[in-house]
Amino acid sequence: MAFLRLIRFKNLLIIVLLQLLLRYVLLLPMLAHYGLEPALSHLRFALLVLTTVFLAASGYVINDYFDIKTDLINRPSRVVAGQVYPRRTVLLWHVLFTFLGVFMGLFLAYISRKENYALMFILVPALLWYYSTTLKKQMLIGNLVISFMTAIVPYFVVSLEFAVLARVHGEAILDTEACSMAWFWTTGFAFFAFASNLGREIIKDLEDVKGDAEAGCRTLPIEMGEPATRRLAAILHAALLLALWIVYAMVPQLRSSPLAFVYFLVLLTLPFLWLIFKVLKARSRIDYHKASQWSKLIMLLGILFVFVVRSFFPL
Repeated sequence: MAFLRLIRFKNLLIIVLLQLLLRYVLLLPMLAHYGLEPALSHLRFALLVLTTVFLAASGYVINDYFDIKTDLINRPSRVVAGQVYPRRTVLLWHVLFTFLGVFMGLFLAYISRKENYALMFILVPALLWYYSTTLKKQMLIGNLVISFMTAIVPYFVVSLEFAVLARVHGEAILDTEACSMAWFWTTGFAFFAFASNLGREIIKDLEDVKGDAEAGCRTLPIEMGEPATRRLAAILHAALLLALWIVYAMVPQLRSSPLAFVYFLVLLTLPFLWLIFKVLKARSRIDYHKASQWSKLIMLLGILFVFVVRSFFPL
């Protein structure tokens, strides 16, 4: 369905899955482990998820709005903006999603008494617009920005919960072990989201190099050449894999868990090695697309690691 393609429905599902798993599989059991009750209601958490989804959808829509020229070259059969829907309609969808996301975000900022949340929920759509019009055409900058936006998604869940908990129990709760552990594991997932998404963005630049070149973009493969960019993508994924094993060696809970070892070896290391191989061997747009899809699978596997972390906090 064209509308689902326009809003990147599959990507939105991954965002929803990430936030649901972080709250209900990790955060709430962690709070219970330390004898704490959550302060954020299910309804208000649902508003947080909807806020994130609407803001992400607005970003995807405006990106398609400005990318018609390159998409007609790179993927002509899948172009929605200007083909299935008039550009004015696409822009209207963007305005609607942005309004809903910002409105809900401001409400969440109000209930948590966090003024910086209000600023963040206003700046996010502005940054997504600027990314679509300018930053994505720049070498690496656009990749870093969109990866950073991906990385802050996990932080929403923990940050809002502890902001409300601090209102109920006082600021002292922010110095508890429950808070430090929640931020520790959330930072781990955020780092994985940032690094894995950055690698995928570079692969997507390789996939779209023809249309980007026609549009005057200065992406990595255009500026550095495809061979050097392939090597860079492979090195980035290899570095992330090495970082994961360093974290595994440094965190006692991971080292003492046979399940964590098996997960790292079978569901992270082997897929990463296969992805690196696929990237280095890729030569056509189809090859890069397959590598991009494989990298999305690795991101999903990284999210599902939350079930392993859950086992560290028995009730």
